[in-house]
Amino acid sequence: MVKKQVPEWLNSSLWSSSTSSSSPLLPPPPSDTDDHGGDDDRLPPLSSKPAPSMHSYATSPSYGSSTVVSDSRTKPPIPVSPPAIVREEPPKREVKDVRRDDDNGTSPNLSSGPSPEEISRQAQLLAELSRKVINIGELRKLAAQGIPDGAGIRSTVWKLLLGYLPSDRSLWASEMAKKRSQYRHFKEDLLMNPSEITRRLDKSSGLENDEAKGEGKGLLSRSEISDGEHPLSLRKASIWNQFFQDTEIMEQIDRDVKRTHPDMNFFSGDSPFAKSNQDALRNILIVFAKLNPGIRYVQGMNEILAPLYFMFRNDPDEDNASSAEADTFFCFVEVLSGFRDHFCQQLDNSVVGIRSTITRLSQLLKEHDEELWRHLEITTKVNPQFYAFRWITLLLTQEFNFADSLHIWDALLSDPEGPLETLLRVCCAMLILIRRRLLAGDFTANLKLLQNYPPTNISHLLYVANKLHVHPSGQSL
Repeated sequence: MVKKQVPEWLNSSLWSSSTSSSSPLLPPPPSDTDDHGGDDDRLPPLSSKPAPSMHSYATSPSYGSSTVVSDSRTKPPIPVSPPAIVREEPPKREVKDVRRDDDNGTSPNLSSGPSPEEISRQAQLLAELSRKVINIGELRKLAAQGIPDGAGIRSTVWKLLLGYLPSDRSLWASEMAKKRSQYRHFKEDLLMNPSEITRRLDKSSGLENDEAKGEGKGLLSRSEISDGEHPLSLRKASIWNQFFQDTEIMEQIDRDVKRTHPDMNFFSGDSPFAKSNQDALRNILIVFAKLNPGIRYVQGMNEILAPLYFMFRNDPDEDNASSAEADTFFCFVEVLSGFRDHFCQQLDNSVVGIRSTITRLSQLLKEHDEELWRHLEITTKVNPQFYAFRWITLLLTQEFNFADSLHIWDALLSDPEGPLETLLRVCCAMLILIRRRLLAGDFTANLKLLQNYPPTNISHLLYVANKLHVHPSGQSL
């Protein structure tokens, strides 16, 4: 029975079509995507995803300088504990996942082969990237349809969309050199051991000339060690006191980095390559935390960082690949700039806080599918905070496999209004695609389904999200 609250396009004949399409652009929508759940035989078998409990530490990230997941939101007053809240080590999976690496451990199997549409779009992107001055508006339109894998296109396009690279190609070399040098200075200043800082202070003040009477060069005599330079000093301005305070955050970062995509040899394992990648992630997060004392590090930031570093480290240009850490840092800062208020606990109840954003998602669902909204929030009382908190704060990196996450990020970064607007539409589309299962479910069933989102066709998901640009009345938003 057709509910008049449901938009007309949702009830069109397209939804009853059983035709399958591999086209990454506007494919014919499959029939009743929510009835088959995770067993759709029209989808590639490699699209199965690990349960979110594999990364349950990211279900409710801690805020500010705290590194303990103790926010009240992790324990909502519900009769059944959400399964993703439990912290546990990721189980071994026998099912082959698209996030698994090739034999060299450098990149996952992102696609089985380019389609004609992808080949055409790749040619268009290469043509646009070869211009002396790139048309960013045109680039956004092309990238929003999905960036084909290979040829280092996605790496370059993301840097342009995030403003790391200017539109004028003649400025690329100088701009990258300047920013990479700046990042080196950040590391030298912020990742230095206090002992080395003391030696540098000693050298800069010329005190080493006074130690020629037998004292070691660069070492201060007892009488010349200031309170701020003493390892046992409790003064807030003490470099040692700050070092010990930072140690707690650094330990949290280290734990989270080691948990990043454990099923990918690129990030996990004992190989020198994996360890070097872990070191890069660790350095970026520590530098970011020290440069942003108002936010510092929040659990889950490593998951947002991972797609950026993966793409830049696998750039076919050796110079770009070797500088992936610096490039990733600046792009990571730019991505978080649009979401940083979500990580500030003091802003939670403000118009820019995470609760306000979750409310916007609820309102968006109500506008496009009031029947589903009413069933979820009124009848079954599934507070959107129980599932949307993770969807929004981690930019959907935990809801889909790695390759699908990259495709979603193409759309997020391409939106001229900013990634948040597209993110909300994608989240709303995720609810609409499984509406029949949700309408048939009670509180427990729906919460489990939303915290373990079933595999779906990402191209179709983005197609539905794009349709939400249009208001139910038929007018553009």
